[in-house]
Amino acid sequence: MPLSQEMAATALSDRPTVAADSITDAALACFARWGVAKTTLDDIAREARCSRATVYRLFPGGKDVVVEAVAGRELVRFFADLSAELDRAAGDLESLLITGITYTTRAIRAHDALQFVLAHEPEVILPLVAFDRCDLVLAQAAAFCEPWLAPHLGAEWAARAGEWLTRMVLSYTLVPSDGFDLAREDDARRFVHCFVLPGLTATTTQLRKDLP
Repeated sequence: MPLSQEMAATALSDRPTVAADSITDAALACFARWGVAKTTLDDIAREARCSRATVYRLFPGGKDVVVEAVAGRELVRFFADLSAELDRAAGDLESLLITGITYTTRAIRAHDALQFVLAHEPEVILPLVAFDRCDLVLAQAAAFCEPWLAPHLGAEWAARAGEWLTRMVLSYTLVPSDGFDLAREDDARRFVHCFVLPGLTATTTQLRKDLP
């Protein structure tokens, strides 16, 4: 190989301009196309237009670390986008609940990589929402919900209400029901009126009576 071509190849394989976000974007595209199990590190590098060595340099540990980085980034993005949606909603509890439920359901359904994995590789997702890992997911969701719910339910109940809401939304999203399509605003409103608001109101009222 002529020296100039060799230098060009070396520069391409070690491009300092390749950012971690480019690789996680590439990995996400691959997961949506082939799933996690069938995607190789070479696939990710090819999609990101960099070398395998560059991926290893930015993500020591290889594919498992890339998968964790993608999952973490997507979770951060989801909570940031959900916060923006809730900011635009009216300040009353009903509007917050309807907005949060519909946005979450739509976001999960619209996530191509997540939907591919749920359909073809459920064993990748199930460990994250079962047993002790489920506790971590619920704790993160409860912590997110707490400041939004506290002005309406009180600080003593907000986190637990957030966990309960998360359990319900995940259940209806992962196992759809013929009775309610929570991506539809009308259905979400009926769901909130029939079940969520009565449950929250009754529980918080009783809790306040029980507190010293």
